[in-house]
Amino acid sequence: MSGAQVVAGGGDFRPRVEKLLTDILGLMGFPARLDLQDAADGSLSVALHFESGAPPGVEPGKRSQVLDSLQFLLNKMLHRPGVERRWVMLGAGAHPEPRPRRDAAAQQQAAALAGTVAQVASTPAQQPARAAAPAPAAQPPQRNARGGQPAQQAAKPAQAQAPAKGVEADERTLQVEEDPVFREAVRKLAEKSASLGRFYAFAAMKTEDRARVLKAVEGVGGVKVAAEGEGRNRRVVFTPAKPAPMPKRSLLPDDDEDDVDA
Repeated sequence: MSGAQVVAGGGDFRPRVEKLLTDILGLMGFPARLDLQDAADGSLSVALHFESGAPPGVEPGKRSQVLDSLQFLLNKMLHRPGVERRWVMLGAGAHPEPRPRRDAAAQQQAAALAGTVAQVASTPAQQPARAAAPAPAAQPPQRNARGGQPAQQAAKPAQAQAPAKGVEADERTLQVEEDPVFREAVRKLAEKSASLGRFYAFAAMKTEDRARVLKAVEGVGGVKVAAEGEGRNRRVVFTPAKPAPMPKRSLLPDDDEDDVDA
């Protein structure tokens, strides 16, 4: 073979990526200029420079559920069974940070574990005197007046306890400006969830928008609406009081998505 570099995905890979992304973004109503470059790990990095503003929930230089979903959809369309794969990474306004593949992360974890084991195994030989020192006699634990837990444990300082996990703010307590059009659309979705018995969810929303959703559905019967999750995975879920079973449909074939990092 010649000295030319062989790129996974074939010679038409870049044009296919450009065409698919251009078509998808055009259908979404958010056209963008695409900047493609080869990443060090062999993947294809694409920076999306939106021409008339980014989609809701997308901020330049940050990851979002919208970009993650678009990236997953694009790779599913590009990679079919029996075809050599090349991963495509998307970033808003800039090229995304490289994300380590699962096999590389596993190797790093194994190397760190091996180093820790070697250090522990060498400790007794380096410090024989400390290992040979007799251990002090164990003192029986002192019970409290009721004969329950030891007194030292009962008087354990509060700061020694494990810190409680952060709790997301309650969007219902926020004061936000009402949007009549937004409120009407949300109430229609809540009524649809109650009448059809279907579950719906809003994802990739700002805190203020989640607060507007929760305030808009007040008074709608037959459905419970609440914010769930943490961080950028937080979403507003519509849960009907009487869920209806989904109709049976044929399942799409699995395209070995386990070896693709979303």
